[in-house]
Amino acid sequence: MFAESGYDGVSLRHITRHAGVELALPNYYFGTKLELFKRVIERRSEILNKERMGTLTSLQNSASIDSIIIAFTEPVLRRTLSGDIGWKNYSRLVAQTANSPRWSREVMSHEFDPVALEFVRRTKICFPSAKDEEIFWGFHFLLGAMTITFAQTGRIDILSKELCKTTDLVGIHKRMVPFLSAGFAAICST
Repeated sequence: MFAESGYDGVSLRHITRHAGVELALPNYYFGTKLELFKRVIERRSEILNKERMGTLTSLQNSASIDSIIIAFTEPVLRRTLSGDIGWKNYSRLVAQTANSPRWSREVMSHEFDPVALEFVRRTKICFPSAKDEEIFWGFHFLLGAMTITFAQTGRIDILSKELCKTTDLVGIHKRMVPFLSAGFAAICST
């Protein structure tokens, strides 16, 4: 429901009615709607973060930027392709949350900064002479591409008159990695 309507578009009453439980139940287990919202994000971020961190920290120091990008993006791709509608909804929810200044510190930083900083650290090894600023901008651009891609908004389908399909996540990922790699190389090698 949060993925479809956003935080403000859903009440606890809507959630409990949809779940078929008493209104007091989420309050008992989570407290406020905000705490429930945070827990919805946290539940799947824990899974992604563990996998991403494990893959990123296991990379050799000679790892290419392609390998670093894949280590960060592939877990989302695999989860989304699993057929579990919850992961597709999660990608939509993260896209909304990541694009709102309201949630930058309280939710996004809290849930994702350790893995993001490991990505940045790995990228610094890959581009040792790059300015930190350029690596952070590259990561910012990666997040933009990744969140819009995995949210599967359908925008590119409409714009391209169905030439491009947001449901072709494997094809998109195959294009996204070299595109982002070239972007990192362009701004980090100057």
